[in-house]
Amino acid sequence: MRYFITGGAGFIGSHIANHLLSEKETGLVKIYDNFSSGTRHNLDFLKTNKKLVIVEGEIENHGLLTDEMRGSDLVFHLAANPDISKAVQFPQIDFNQGTVLTNNVIEAVRINKVKKLIFTSGSGVYGENNIDFDESYGPLKPISTYGASKLASEALISSYCYMFGIWARAFRFANVVGGRQTHGVGYDFIKRLINNPRELRVLGDGSQVKSYIHVSDILNAVFTTLSNDSNELFDIYNVATLDYITVNQIAEYACNTLNLENVKYQHTGGDRGWNGDVPKIRFNTKKIREKFGWDNKLTSEEAIKQSLREIKEDFKVK
Repeated sequence: MRYFITGGAGFIGSHIANHLLSEKETGLVKIYDNFSSGTRHNLDFLKTNKKLVIVEGEIENHGLLTDEMRGSDLVFHLAANPDISKAVQFPQIDFNQGTVLTNNVIEAVRINKVKKLIFTSGSGVYGENNIDFDESYGPLKPISTYGASKLASEALISSYCYMFGIWARAFRFANVVGGRQTHGVGYDFIKRLINNPRELRVLGDGSQVKSYIHVSDILNAVFTTLSNDSNELFDIYNVATLDYITVNQIAEYACNTLNLENVKYQHTGGDRGWNGDVPKIRFNTKKIREKFGWDNKLTSEEAIKQSLREIKEDFKVK
Protein backbone atom coordinates (compact mmCIF):
# COMPACT_ATOMS: atom_id res chain seq x y z
CA MET A 1 0.00 0.00 0.00
CA ARG A 2 1.17 3.49 -0.89
CA TYR A 3 -0.15 6.32 1.27
CA PHE A 4 -0.50 10.07 0.73
CA ILE A 5 -1.09 12.40 3.70
CA THR A 6 -2.09 16.03 3.27
CA GLY A 7 -1.10 17.95 6.38
CA GLY A 8 1.17 15.08 7.33
CA ALA A 9 3.59 17.28 9.27
CA GLY A 10 0.86 18.42 11.65
CA PHE A 11 -0.33 17.07 14.97
CA ILE A 12 -2.54 14.18 13.85
CA GLY A 13 -0.84 13.73 10.47
CA SER A 14 2.60 13.05 11.95
CA HIS A 15 1.10 10.43 14.29
CA ILE A 16 -0.60 8.73 11.33
CA ALA A 17 2.69 8.75 9.40
CA ASN A 18 4.47 7.20 12.37
CA HIS A 19 1.85 4.47 12.65
CA LEU A 20 2.02 3.63 8.93
CA LEU A 21 5.82 3.53 8.87
CA SER A 22 5.87 1.18 11.85
CA GLU A 23 3.98 -1.45 9.83
CA LYS A 24 6.08 -3.90 7.82
CA GLU A 25 3.58 -4.16 4.95
CA THR A 26 3.52 -0.40 4.36
CA GLY A 27 4.99 0.75 1.08
CA LEU A 28 5.70 4.42 0.38
CA VAL A 29 4.33 7.12 2.71
CA LYS A 30 4.27 10.54 1.08
CA ILE A 31 3.60 13.64 3.19
CA TYR A 32 2.33 16.75 1.38
CA ASP A 33 2.46 19.85 3.57
CA ASN A 34 3.13 23.59 3.29
CA PHE A 35 4.47 23.69 6.86
CA SER A 36 2.27 26.64 7.81
CA SER A 37 1.21 24.92 11.03
CA GLY A 38 2.89 21.53 10.82
CA THR A 39 6.65 21.45 11.40
CA ARG A 40 9.60 19.48 10.12
CA HIS A 41 10.47 18.86 13.77
CA ASN A 42 7.37 16.63 14.00
CA LEU A 43 8.96 14.39 11.37
CA ASP A 44 12.56 14.42 12.64
CA PHE A 45 12.27 10.97 14.19
CA LEU A 46 11.03 9.58 10.87
CA LYS A 47 13.36 11.28 8.40
CA THR A 48 15.79 8.36 8.20
CA ASN A 49 13.01 6.00 7.14
CA LYS A 50 13.51 5.19 3.47
CA LYS A 51 9.78 4.69 2.97
CA LEU A 52 9.05 8.33 3.80
CA VAL A 53 8.89 11.08 1.16
CA ILE A 54 8.25 14.68 2.20
CA VAL A 55 6.91 17.16 -0.36
CA GLU A 56 6.61 20.83 0.52
CA GLY A 57 3.72 22.22 -1.47
CA GLU A 58 0.42 24.05 -1.43
CA ILE A 59 -2.82 22.15 -1.98
CA GLU A 60 -3.93 25.20 -3.97
CA ASN A 61 -1.27 24.13 -6.49
CA HIS A 62 -3.52 21.53 -8.06
CA GLY A 63 -1.01 20.51 -10.70
CA LEU A 64 1.70 19.68 -8.17
CA LEU A 65 -0.81 18.02 -5.82
CA THR A 66 -2.14 15.79 -8.60
CA ASP A 67 1.33 14.86 -9.83
CA GLU A 68 2.60 13.99 -6.34
CA MET A 69 -0.50 11.94 -5.51
CA ARG A 70 -0.09 9.74 -8.57
CA GLY A 71 0.33 6.07 -7.70
CA SER A 72 -1.21 6.34 -4.22
CA ASP A 73 -3.62 3.70 -2.93
CA LEU A 74 -5.06 5.62 0.00
CA VAL A 75 -5.18 9.35 0.80
CA PHE A 76 -5.48 10.79 4.30
CA HIS A 77 -6.82 14.33 4.00
CA LEU A 78 -5.98 16.26 7.18
CA ALA A 79 -4.89 19.66 5.88
CA ALA A 80 -7.10 22.43 7.30
CA ASN A 81 -7.04 25.54 9.45
CA PRO A 82 -6.05 24.16 12.88
CA ASP A 83 -7.01 27.25 14.88
CA ILE A 84 -10.82 27.22 15.06
CA SER A 85 -11.15 30.53 16.91
CA LYS A 86 -9.09 32.37 14.26
CA ALA A 87 -12.17 32.61 12.06
CA VAL A 88 -13.62 35.24 14.40
CA GLN A 89 -11.05 37.68 12.96
CA PHE A 90 -10.74 36.01 9.55
CA PRO A 91 -14.13 34.51 8.58
CA GLN A 92 -12.98 33.25 5.16
CA ILE A 93 -10.12 31.16 6.54
CA ASP A 94 -12.12 27.94 6.88
CA PHE A 95 -13.54 28.18 3.38
CA ASN A 96 -10.12 28.88 1.86
CA GLN A 97 -8.17 26.44 4.05
CA GLY A 98 -10.93 23.86 4.35
CA THR A 99 -13.61 23.56 1.68
CA VAL A 100 -11.42 24.71 -1.22
CA LEU A 101 -8.59 22.40 -0.22
CA THR A 102 -10.97 19.43 0.06
CA ASN A 103 -12.29 20.15 -3.42
CA ASN A 104 -8.74 20.10 -4.80
CA VAL A 105 -7.86 16.90 -2.94
CA ILE A 106 -10.95 14.93 -3.98
CA GLU A 107 -10.50 16.05 -7.60
CA ALA A 108 -6.86 14.88 -7.51
CA VAL A 109 -8.11 11.58 -6.05
CA ARG A 110 -10.52 11.21 -8.98
CA ILE A 111 -7.93 12.07 -11.62
CA ASN A 112 -5.43 9.61 -10.17
CA LYS A 113 -8.06 6.89 -9.65
CA VAL A 114 -7.07 6.54 -5.99
CA LYS A 115 -9.15 3.77 -4.40
CA LYS A 116 -9.64 5.10 -0.86
CA LEU A 117 -9.83 8.36 1.11
CA ILE A 118 -9.90 9.12 4.84
CA PHE A 119 -11.16 12.55 5.91
CA THR A 120 -10.84 14.08 9.37
CA SER A 121 -14.06 15.93 10.13
CA GLY A 122 -15.24 17.07 13.57
CA SER A 123 -18.05 17.70 16.01
CA GLY A 124 -18.55 21.23 14.64
CA VAL A 125 -20.81 19.86 11.89
CA TYR A 126 -23.56 19.21 14.47
CA GLY A 127 -23.87 22.73 15.82
CA GLU A 128 -25.42 23.27 19.23
CA ASN A 129 -28.02 21.08 20.92
CA ASN A 130 -28.47 19.29 24.23
CA ILE A 131 -28.71 15.80 22.80
CA ASP A 132 -26.26 12.99 22.13
CA PHE A 133 -25.42 13.52 18.46
CA ASP A 134 -25.28 10.37 16.34
CA GLU A 135 -24.29 10.11 12.70
CA SER A 136 -27.92 10.11 11.51
CA TYR A 137 -28.81 13.37 13.30
CA GLY A 138 -30.08 16.13 11.05
CA PRO A 139 -30.52 18.64 9.66
CA LEU A 140 -27.03 19.71 10.62
CA LYS A 141 -26.71 23.36 11.67
CA PRO A 142 -23.07 24.31 12.38
CA ILE A 143 -22.57 27.58 14.28
CA SER A 144 -18.95 28.14 13.18
CA THR A 145 -17.29 28.50 9.80
CA TYR A 146 -15.03 25.61 10.83
CA GLY A 147 -18.04 23.33 11.28
CA ALA A 148 -19.58 24.61 8.05
CA SER A 149 -16.37 23.86 6.15
CA LYS A 150 -16.18 20.33 7.53
CA LEU A 151 -19.81 19.70 6.62
CA ALA A 152 -19.31 21.06 3.10
CA SER A 153 -16.23 18.88 2.73
CA GLU A 154 -18.17 15.78 3.78
CA ALA A 155 -20.83 16.59 1.17
CA LEU A 156 -18.22 17.05 -1.56
CA ILE A 157 -16.53 13.77 -0.72
CA SER A 158 -19.84 11.90 -0.57
CA SER A 159 -20.85 13.19 -4.02
CA TYR A 160 -17.53 12.14 -5.56
CA CYS A 161 -17.79 8.69 -3.97
CA TYR A 162 -21.13 7.96 -5.62
CA MET A 163 -20.36 9.66 -8.91
CA PHE A 164 -16.91 8.14 -9.42
CA GLY A 165 -16.80 4.97 -7.29
CA ILE A 166 -14.40 6.20 -4.58
CA TRP A 167 -14.44 4.55 -1.13
CA ALA A 168 -14.20 7.17 1.64
CA ARG A 169 -14.73 7.53 5.39
CA ALA A 170 -15.23 10.71 7.38
CA PHE A 171 -14.40 10.66 11.09
CA ARG A 172 -16.10 13.20 13.34
CA PHE A 173 -13.64 13.41 16.19
CA ALA A 174 -14.15 14.93 19.60
CA ASN A 175 -11.34 17.24 20.80
CA VAL A 176 -8.16 15.35 19.93
CA VAL A 177 -5.25 15.83 22.35
CA GLY A 178 -1.66 14.64 22.66
CA GLY A 179 1.95 15.49 21.99
CA ARG A 180 2.84 17.75 19.02
CA GLN A 181 -0.28 19.90 19.41
CA THR A 182 0.03 23.53 18.37
CA HIS A 183 -3.46 24.66 19.42
CA GLY A 184 -6.13 23.63 21.88
CA VAL A 185 -7.08 24.34 25.48
CA GLY A 186 -4.40 22.16 27.10
CA TYR A 187 -1.64 23.48 24.86
CA ASP A 188 -2.78 27.07 25.43
CA PHE A 189 -2.85 26.62 29.22
CA ILE A 190 0.66 25.15 29.38
CA LYS A 191 2.02 27.89 27.13
CA ARG A 192 0.38 30.66 29.18
CA LEU A 193 1.52 29.21 32.48
CA ILE A 194 5.11 28.93 31.28
CA ASN A 195 4.98 32.63 30.37
CA ASN A 196 3.20 33.64 33.59
CA PRO A 197 3.01 31.03 36.36
CA ARG A 198 0.96 33.30 38.62
CA GLU A 199 -2.09 33.92 36.42
CA LEU A 200 -4.02 31.92 33.84
CA ARG A 201 -6.48 33.40 31.35
CA VAL A 202 -9.45 31.07 30.82
CA LEU A 203 -11.78 31.73 27.89
CA GLY A 204 -15.44 31.85 28.89
CA ASP A 205 -16.51 30.94 32.41
CA GLY A 206 -14.67 27.61 32.38
CA SER A 207 -17.85 25.54 32.60
CA GLN A 208 -17.64 24.41 28.95
CA VAL A 209 -17.84 20.61 28.98
CA LYS A 210 -16.58 18.36 26.20
CA SER A 211 -15.07 14.99 25.34
CA TYR A 212 -11.29 14.86 24.92
CA ILE A 213 -9.78 11.90 23.14
CA HIS A 214 -6.10 11.02 22.94
CA VAL A 215 -4.53 10.82 19.49
CA SER A 216 -3.58 7.17 20.12
CA ASP A 217 -7.27 6.28 20.48
CA ILE A 218 -8.28 7.98 17.24
CA LEU A 219 -5.49 6.15 15.39
CA ASN A 220 -6.88 2.91 16.73
CA ALA A 221 -10.38 3.89 15.58
CA VAL A 222 -9.27 4.82 12.06
CA PHE A 223 -7.13 1.76 11.43
CA THR A 224 -9.63 -0.63 13.01
CA THR A 225 -12.21 0.74 10.58
CA LEU A 226 -9.84 0.43 7.61
CA SER A 227 -9.19 -3.21 8.43
CA ASN A 228 -12.81 -4.26 8.88
CA ASP A 229 -15.19 -1.90 7.09
CA SER A 230 -17.79 -2.71 4.45
CA ASN A 231 -17.90 -1.91 0.75
CA GLU A 232 -20.35 0.99 1.29
CA LEU A 233 -18.83 3.84 -0.70
CA PHE A 234 -19.22 6.59 1.91
CA ASP A 235 -19.77 6.43 5.64
CA ILE A 236 -19.28 8.57 8.74
CA TYR A 237 -18.19 7.68 12.28
CA ASN A 238 -18.25 9.62 15.53
CA VAL A 239 -15.14 9.01 17.63
CA ALA A 240 -15.14 10.20 21.23
CA THR A 241 -14.84 9.08 24.84
CA LEU A 242 -17.87 8.25 26.96
CA ASP A 243 -17.12 10.93 29.55
CA TYR A 244 -16.77 14.71 29.60
CA ILE A 245 -14.72 17.25 31.56
CA THR A 246 -14.80 21.02 31.98
CA VAL A 247 -12.31 23.69 30.98
CA ASN A 248 -11.87 24.59 34.66
CA GLN A 249 -10.81 21.00 35.37
CA ILE A 250 -8.26 21.19 32.55
CA ALA A 251 -6.91 24.44 34.03
CA GLU A 252 -6.41 22.65 37.35
CA TYR A 253 -4.66 19.70 35.67
CA ALA A 254 -2.39 22.08 33.74
CA CYS A 255 -1.31 23.79 36.96
CA ASN A 256 -0.68 20.41 38.57
CA THR A 257 1.37 19.27 35.56
CA LEU A 258 3.69 22.25 36.03
CA ASN A 259 3.66 21.87 39.84
CA LEU A 260 2.13 25.32 40.29
CA GLU A 261 0.06 26.42 43.27
CA ASN A 262 -2.11 29.45 44.00
CA VAL A 263 -2.55 30.33 40.34
CA LYS A 264 -5.16 33.05 39.86
CA TYR A 265 -7.66 32.31 37.09
CA GLN A 266 -8.78 35.20 34.90
CA HIS A 267 -12.04 34.15 33.23
CA THR A 268 -13.09 36.18 30.20
CA GLY A 269 -16.77 35.50 30.95
CA GLY A 270 -19.74 34.11 29.08
CA ASP A 271 -20.73 30.49 28.52
CA ARG A 272 -18.27 29.92 25.63
CA GLY A 273 -14.73 30.77 24.59
CA TRP A 274 -15.56 32.65 21.37
CA ASN A 275 -18.40 33.16 18.87
CA GLY A 276 -18.87 29.79 17.20
CA ASP A 277 -17.60 27.77 20.17
CA VAL A 278 -20.05 25.08 21.28
CA PRO A 279 -19.93 25.04 25.10
CA LYS A 280 -21.46 21.59 25.57
CA ILE A 281 -20.95 18.75 23.12
CA ARG A 282 -22.35 15.27 23.64
CA PHE A 283 -21.45 12.45 21.27
CA ASN A 284 -23.14 9.16 20.52
CA THR A 285 -20.40 6.69 19.51
CA LYS A 286 -22.54 3.55 19.51
CA LYS A 287 -22.05 2.97 15.77
CA ILE A 288 -18.27 2.50 15.74
CA ARG A 289 -18.29 0.66 19.07
CA GLU A 290 -20.91 -1.91 18.06
CA LYS A 291 -19.79 -2.34 14.45
CA PHE A 292 -16.09 -2.83 15.15
CA GLY A 293 -15.79 -3.42 18.88
CA TRP A 294 -13.70 -0.26 19.16
CA ASP A 295 -13.25 1.32 22.58
CA ASN A 296 -11.17 4.21 23.82
CA LYS A 297 -8.39 3.18 26.19
CA LEU A 298 -8.17 6.56 27.91
CA THR A 299 -11.02 8.54 29.45
CA SER A 300 -11.25 12.30 28.83
CA GLU A 301 -9.54 12.95 32.15
CA GLU A 302 -6.76 10.45 31.43
CA ALA A 303 -6.33 11.74 27.87
CA ILE A 304 -6.01 15.35 29.04
CA LYS A 305 -3.57 14.49 31.83
CA GLN A 306 -1.38 12.43 29.49
CA SER A 307 -1.49 15.08 26.77
CA LEU A 308 -0.50 17.82 29.26
CA ARG A 309 2.56 15.79 30.22
CA GLU A 310 3.41 15.31 26.54
CA ILE A 311 2.92 19.01 25.78
CA LYS A 312 5.14 19.87 28.75
CA GLU A 313 7.85 17.65 27.24
CA ASP A 314 7.33 19.35 23.85
CA PHE A 315 8.05 22.69 25.55
CA LYS A 316 11.12 21.06 27.17
CA VAL A 317 9.96 21.97 30.67
CA LYS A 318 11.55 19.88 33.42
